[in-house]
Amino acid sequence: MSKCLVCCLLAALLACSLSRAAGLFRVATYNLENDLDRPTGSHPQVKSAEAKAKIRQNIEALHPDVIALEEVGGAGVLLDLRASLKTDGFDFPFWEYVSGVDTNIHVAVLSKFPIVARHPHTNDTFLLDGRRFHVERGFAEVRLQAAPRFTFTLIVAHLKSRRPVSYADQAEERLQEARVLRGIIDRRFKADPNAKLIVLGDLNDLKNSDSVKAIIGRGKFKLTDTRPAERNGDNAPASVPWFAPRNVTWTEYFGAEDLYSRIDYILLSPAMARDWVRGETYIPMIPNWGVASDHRPIVAAFEARDN
Repeated sequence: MSKCLVCCLLAALLACSLSRAAGLFRVATYNLENDLDRPTGSHPQVKSAEAKAKIRQNIEALHPDVIALEEVGGAGVLLDLRASLKTDGFDFPFWEYVSGVDTNIHVAVLSKFPIVARHPHTNDTFLLDGRRFHVERGFAEVRLQAAPRFTFTLIVAHLKSRRPVSYADQAEERLQEARVLRGIIDRRFKADPNAKLIVLGDLNDLKNSDSVKAIIGRGKFKLTDTRPAERNGDNAPASVPWFAPRNVTWTEYFGAEDLYSRIDYILLSPAMARDWVRGETYIPMIPNWGVASDHRPIVAAFEARDN
């Protein structure tokens, strides 16, 4: 090994050590694309060992302290993933698993931080065209202790997919689920205007859609979109002042239309946005990422200030 390479490795280790000492932590979200424990009618196969290994590789590339997961099958799938990650040196002692009315796929959380409160949302409903519907996957809500005097709340969502259904308009159903979620968020702000909230997951729609805009909200309690992007060297400013920069932010590939879209989000309350580390917020570039899932994971970093 060359002297230059050794110096680079030592510098990287020192930087990592200093960031941890300063209280830097990372929060990620990842849709595992039907990581089922058993075949179903619409999904006759479970994931291969190769796909599960790639899931672990994608997660480990982020070095997350907390990760929200969508499209998890049974609780056993979550615990098997947790155990495999631990074997690889990534231990998540704390976890949450939330099962909504959808019996196949669920949302979950793996955390290195203690979970000090749990508020699963499994029975929320809304009216649509005179009929009552349930939020299909529910929402996971946990309060995490990142430092002795630093806690924050994580709310994990997986909204209705964009696939048409026979019983309702899929976009309207997703919008109603989004409004239920925003209601949960608003109640947290009513209880504490300075609440540190991270709302994340697969929202299944674009940033200018009615559903995403409903979740982000307006005014004093508008959420901040972290917009993770690839670290591929793109750093040019936006061509139009009110557009985002032209860096690569897609998170999901839809094969039927050969379409790449940004539908996975990490959104922050005003108080949490003050602790956000923009330079450590990104999408990993991993060869053959799609062996694991049709989604890519995203990660955002924060500073656990003692306040």
